[in-house]
Amino acid sequence: MTNFWRSPIALVVAALLVLILIGSSFVVVRETQQAVILRFEKPVRTINSWRANEQLGRTEAGPVFKVPFIDKVVLVDKRVLDVDLSNQPVLSTEQYPLEVDAFARFRIVKPLTAVVSTGSAGNTEQIVADRLRPLLASALRNELGKRPFAALLSPERDAVMDNIQAGLQRRASSYGVEIVDVRIRHADLPDGSPLESALTRMASARQQQATTIRAEGQKQAQIIRAQADADASRIYAESFGKDPEFYDFYRAMQSYRTTFTQGQTQVVLTPGDAYLRQFGGRAGGAAR
Repeated sequence: MTNFWRSPIALVVAALLVLILIGSSFVVVRETQQAVILRFEKPVRTINSWRANEQLGRTEAGPVFKVPFIDKVVLVDKRVLDVDLSNQPVLSTEQYPLEVDAFARFRIVKPLTAVVSTGSAGNTEQIVADRLRPLLASALRNELGKRPFAALLSPERDAVMDNIQAGLQRRASSYGVEIVDVRIRHADLPDGSPLESALTRMASARQQQATTIRAEGQKQAQIIRAQADADASRIYAESFGKDPEFYDFYRAMQSYRTTFTQGQTQVVLTPGDAYLRQFGGRAGGAAR
């Protein structure tokens, strides 16, 4: 036995065993990673978990000791990740069939929750993304189903995005995820008869809206004109009560302007006609 340990082969084998043992005892956690230590598939601790306003170089990243052949280390990305949703069919509140392309940006902020909820097989980020995809589709359908298609083309779009993000966040929390942002790339009507039918309905709706607006405008105009006429009559009555002679003079001047500015209109009157009394002035009018 003593001779065996003195042989070069034994020394090489021993060195290899030591190297394997050391390699199995440590794992390097990068700045962009967080780790969950599992012992017999049960979580023991987390390392370098995500924290808000964390500065690089002041984290728990680096070599981490683990019990060789017993502990298992699951590495989880700390960076912002994306989940895409392409050609998702959605019905708007007008029952327009829309094809929506959207994406969500998320970050795993609770690695232990993410690993436990998705299993410990590794590739946690991809599993979380796959599970978020149907949740994003559901949040899109729920929100866009309550909105008209025009809402996506108006300032209301920001509120739509915020509501979708909030709805997705409520469901994504069970995976230890923070939803950073949700955006719709585009929402289109499908080609063919659905598009033509939708355009026809949209045109009809706009025509009905224009008719309603015109009718309301005419109604308001009639109300304004009636109010103006009433105010004018009241003012005339007040003026007549304060100075009947001036009121008579003012109305006569209005009548003269209307009568004598009609172009080809001819009026035959006698010099003493009452219609012309204001041409004699107040003294003349009073004398008659």
